[in-house]
Amino acid sequence: MSVIVTAEYKTFFKEIKERIYKAQYDALKAVNKELINLYWDIGKSIVAKQEKLGWGKAIVETLAKDLQKEFPGIQGFSIQNLWNMRQFYSAYKDNPKLQPLVGEISWTKNVIIMQRCKDDIQREFYIKITKKFGWTKDVLINQLEAGAFERYMANQTNFDKAVLEKYRHQAKLAVKDEYSFDFLELGEAHSEKELERALLEIEYKQSCIALVGKILAAKQKNLWVDTSTLENIWVS
Repeated sequence: MSVIVTAEYKTFFKEIKERIYKAQYDALKAVNKELINLYWDIGKSIVAKQEKLGWGKAIVETLAKDLQKEFPGIQGFSIQNLWNMRQFYSAYKDNPKLQPLVGEISWTKNVIIMQRCKDDIQREFYIKITKKFGWTKDVLINQLEAGAFERYMANQTNFDKAVLEKYRHQAKLAVKDEYSFDFLELGEAHSEKELERALLEIEYKQSCIALVGKILAAKQKNLWVDTSTLENIWVS
Protein backbone atom coordinates (compact mmCIF):
# COMPACT_ATOMS: atom_id res chain seq x y z
CA MET A 1 0.00 0.00 0.00
CA SER A 2 1.49 3.29 -1.04
CA VAL A 3 1.29 6.38 1.16
CA ILE A 4 1.19 9.84 -0.28
CA VAL A 5 3.66 11.98 1.66
CA THR A 6 1.74 15.13 2.40
CA ALA A 7 2.78 18.19 4.36
CA GLU A 8 0.54 17.01 7.17
CA TYR A 9 2.29 13.64 7.29
CA LYS A 10 5.71 15.30 7.34
CA THR A 11 4.62 17.33 10.35
CA PHE A 12 3.27 14.19 12.00
CA PHE A 13 6.52 12.30 11.36
CA LYS A 14 8.56 15.18 12.75
CA GLU A 15 6.47 15.18 15.94
CA ILE A 16 6.98 11.43 16.44
CA LYS A 17 10.70 11.78 15.74
CA GLU A 18 10.99 14.57 18.29
CA ARG A 19 9.18 12.43 20.85
CA ILE A 20 11.58 9.55 20.28
CA TYR A 21 14.60 11.82 20.65
CA LYS A 22 13.18 13.17 23.90
CA ALA A 23 12.49 9.68 25.25
CA GLN A 24 16.04 8.59 24.42
CA TYR A 25 17.50 11.65 26.09
CA ASP A 26 15.27 11.34 29.17
CA ALA A 27 16.19 7.66 29.58
CA LEU A 28 19.90 8.37 29.32
CA LYS A 29 19.61 11.30 31.74
CA ALA A 30 17.80 9.15 34.29
CA VAL A 31 20.42 6.38 34.16
CA ASN A 32 23.26 8.89 34.26
CA LYS A 33 21.80 10.75 37.23
CA GLU A 34 21.48 7.54 39.23
CA LEU A 35 25.03 6.53 38.34
CA ILE A 36 26.47 9.92 39.35
CA ASN A 37 24.51 9.81 42.63
CA LEU A 38 25.82 6.31 43.31
CA TYR A 39 29.44 7.29 42.65
CA TRP A 40 28.98 10.40 44.82
CA ASP A 41 27.66 8.27 47.71
CA ILE A 42 30.49 5.75 47.37
CA GLY A 43 33.08 8.55 47.39
CA LYS A 44 31.39 10.15 50.39
CA SER A 45 31.33 6.83 52.28
CA ILE A 46 35.01 6.20 51.60
CA VAL A 47 35.95 9.66 52.89
CA ALA A 48 33.73 9.25 55.97
CA LYS A 49 35.21 5.87 56.90
CA GLN A 50 38.76 7.07 56.42
CA GLU A 51 38.18 10.13 58.58
CA LYS A 52 36.19 8.36 61.30
CA LEU A 53 38.04 5.05 61.51
CA GLY A 54 41.45 6.08 60.23
CA TRP A 55 41.36 3.64 57.33
CA GLY A 56 44.16 4.12 54.81
CA LYS A 57 44.55 3.48 51.10
CA ALA A 58 44.09 -0.24 51.53
CA ILE A 59 40.34 0.18 52.03
CA VAL A 60 39.93 1.34 48.44
CA GLU A 61 41.79 -1.65 47.05
CA THR A 62 39.88 -4.06 49.30
CA LEU A 63 36.52 -2.51 48.43
CA ALA A 64 37.26 -2.59 44.71
CA LYS A 65 38.22 -6.25 44.91
CA ASP A 66 35.07 -7.20 46.82
CA LEU A 67 32.77 -5.16 44.57
CA GLN A 68 34.23 -6.68 41.42
CA LYS A 69 33.73 -10.13 42.94
CA GLU A 70 30.12 -9.32 43.82
CA PHE A 71 29.42 -7.57 40.49
CA PRO A 72 31.63 -9.35 37.93
CA GLY A 73 31.98 -7.65 34.57
CA ILE A 74 31.27 -4.12 35.80
CA GLN A 75 34.44 -2.14 35.17
CA GLY A 76 33.16 0.90 37.05
CA PHE A 77 34.25 -0.59 40.36
CA SER A 78 37.94 -0.66 39.56
CA ILE A 79 40.51 0.65 42.05
CA GLN A 80 41.19 3.73 39.93
CA ASN A 81 37.52 4.54 39.55
CA LEU A 82 36.91 4.26 43.29
CA TRP A 83 39.71 6.78 43.80
CA ASN A 84 37.98 8.96 41.19
CA MET A 85 34.77 8.73 43.22
CA ARG A 86 36.59 9.81 46.35
CA GLN A 87 38.21 12.73 44.53
CA PHE A 88 34.86 13.62 42.94
CA TYR A 89 33.14 13.92 46.31
CA SER A 90 36.03 15.83 47.84
CA ALA A 91 36.15 18.27 44.90
CA TYR A 92 32.48 19.23 45.02
CA LYS A 93 31.28 18.59 48.57
CA ASP A 94 31.71 22.24 49.54
CA ASN A 95 30.27 23.66 46.33
CA PRO A 96 26.44 23.53 46.35
CA LYS A 97 26.34 25.40 43.03
CA LEU A 98 28.17 22.71 41.08
CA GLN A 99 26.72 19.67 42.84
CA PRO A 100 23.47 19.61 40.82
CA LEU A 101 25.32 20.33 37.57
CA VAL A 102 27.58 17.28 37.65
CA GLY A 103 24.58 14.99 37.12
CA GLU A 104 23.92 16.67 33.76
CA ILE A 105 26.96 15.13 32.04
CA SER A 106 28.45 11.65 32.00
CA TRP A 107 30.91 10.25 34.51
CA THR A 108 33.84 10.11 32.10
CA LYS A 109 33.42 13.78 31.21
CA ASN A 110 33.09 14.68 34.90
CA VAL A 111 36.40 12.98 35.64
CA ILE A 112 38.14 14.73 32.74
CA ILE A 113 36.85 18.15 33.83
CA MET A 114 37.58 17.51 37.50
CA GLN A 115 41.17 16.48 36.83
CA ARG A 116 42.07 18.97 34.11
CA CYS A 117 40.48 22.19 35.36
CA LYS A 118 42.35 24.21 37.95
CA ASP A 119 39.35 25.84 39.63
CA ASP A 120 35.55 25.68 39.99
CA ILE A 121 34.98 28.52 37.51
CA GLN A 122 36.58 26.49 34.72
CA ARG A 123 34.76 23.38 35.85
CA GLU A 124 31.41 25.15 35.75
CA PHE A 125 32.13 26.46 32.24
CA TYR A 126 33.06 23.06 30.79
CA ILE A 127 30.20 21.24 32.53
CA LYS A 128 27.62 23.70 31.19
CA ILE A 129 29.06 23.88 27.68
CA THR A 130 29.41 20.08 27.45
CA LYS A 131 25.76 19.70 28.35
CA LYS A 132 24.61 22.47 26.00
CA PHE A 133 26.40 21.22 22.90
CA GLY A 134 26.47 17.51 23.69
CA TRP A 135 30.25 17.26 23.53
CA THR A 136 31.69 13.77 23.41
CA LYS A 137 34.74 12.81 25.45
CA ASP A 138 37.13 13.41 22.55
CA VAL A 139 35.56 16.75 21.66
CA LEU A 140 35.76 17.84 25.30
CA ILE A 141 39.44 16.93 25.48
CA ASN A 142 40.05 18.76 22.19
CA GLN A 143 38.36 21.90 23.54
CA LEU A 144 40.29 21.72 26.82
CA GLU A 145 43.58 21.46 24.97
CA ALA A 146 42.56 24.29 22.64
CA GLY A 147 41.85 26.54 25.62
CA ALA A 148 38.13 27.00 24.98
CA PHE A 149 37.61 28.59 28.40
CA GLU A 150 40.43 31.08 27.93
CA ARG A 151 39.18 32.00 24.45
CA TYR A 152 35.67 32.45 25.78
CA MET A 153 36.90 34.72 28.59
CA ALA A 154 38.81 36.75 26.00
CA ASN A 155 35.60 37.07 23.93
CA GLN A 156 37.27 35.35 20.99
CA THR A 157 34.75 32.55 20.64
CA ASN A 158 30.96 32.70 20.46
CA PHE A 159 29.72 29.41 21.89
CA ASP A 160 26.11 30.55 21.52
CA LYS A 161 26.21 30.19 17.75
CA ALA A 162 23.49 27.89 16.44
CA VAL A 163 24.42 24.26 15.95
CA LEU A 164 23.29 22.62 12.72
CA GLU A 165 19.81 21.17 13.17
CA LYS A 166 20.93 17.62 12.33
CA TYR A 167 23.23 17.70 15.39
CA ARG A 168 20.92 19.35 17.90
CA HIS A 169 19.61 16.02 19.09
CA GLN A 170 23.14 14.88 19.92
CA ALA A 171 22.75 16.57 23.30
CA LYS A 172 22.18 13.05 24.58
CA LEU A 173 25.89 12.42 24.07
CA ALA A 174 26.58 14.69 27.02
CA VAL A 175 25.11 12.03 29.32
CA LYS A 176 25.94 9.02 27.14
CA ASP A 177 28.85 7.10 28.59
CA GLU A 178 30.43 3.66 28.64
CA TYR A 179 30.01 3.65 32.41
CA SER A 180 26.23 3.94 32.07
CA PHE A 181 26.04 0.89 29.83
CA ASP A 182 28.63 -0.92 31.93
CA PHE A 183 26.61 -0.23 35.09
CA LEU A 184 23.48 -1.68 33.47
CA GLU A 185 25.58 -4.53 32.06
CA LEU A 186 24.62 -3.56 28.52
CA GLY A 187 26.77 -3.29 25.42
CA GLU A 188 27.65 0.07 23.91
CA ALA A 189 26.37 -0.01 20.35
CA HIS A 190 26.40 3.66 19.33
CA SER A 191 29.10 5.67 17.61
CA GLU A 192 30.07 9.26 18.45
CA LYS A 193 32.23 9.78 15.36
CA GLU A 194 29.61 11.71 13.39
CA LEU A 195 29.30 14.46 15.99
CA GLU A 196 33.06 14.64 16.51
CA ARG A 197 33.58 15.04 12.78
CA ALA A 198 30.88 17.69 12.52
CA LEU A 199 32.35 19.80 15.34
CA LEU A 200 35.83 19.52 13.91
CA GLU A 201 34.49 20.57 10.52
CA ILE A 202 32.84 23.60 12.11
CA GLU A 203 36.16 24.57 13.72
CA TYR A 204 37.91 24.08 10.36
CA LYS A 205 35.42 26.33 8.55
CA GLN A 206 35.72 29.00 11.23
CA SER A 207 39.52 28.91 10.86
CA CYS A 208 39.19 29.22 7.08
CA ILE A 209 36.83 32.17 7.38
CA ALA A 210 39.20 33.90 9.80
CA LEU A 211 42.14 33.31 7.47
CA VAL A 212 40.24 34.60 4.45
CA GLY A 213 39.43 37.73 6.42
CA LYS A 214 43.10 38.25 7.21
CA ILE A 215 44.05 37.77 3.53
CA LEU A 216 41.49 40.30 2.33
CA ALA A 217 42.57 42.80 4.96
CA ALA A 218 46.22 42.25 4.08
CA LYS A 219 45.59 42.76 0.37
CA GLN A 220 44.06 46.12 1.10
CA LYS A 221 47.26 47.08 2.91
CA ASN A 222 49.61 45.22 0.52
CA LEU A 223 50.76 42.92 3.35
CA TRP A 224 51.80 39.27 3.22
CA VAL A 225 49.85 36.64 5.19
CA ASP A 226 51.15 33.19 6.09
CA THR A 227 48.56 30.65 4.86
CA SER A 228 50.47 27.62 6.09
CA THR A 229 48.27 27.47 9.18
CA LEU A 230 45.62 25.69 7.15
CA GLU A 231 47.97 22.76 6.72
CA ASN A 232 47.94 22.23 10.49
CA ILE A 233 44.17 21.82 10.70
CA TRP A 234 43.25 18.14 10.69
CA VAL A 235 39.74 16.93 10.06
CA SER A 236 39.00 13.26 10.65
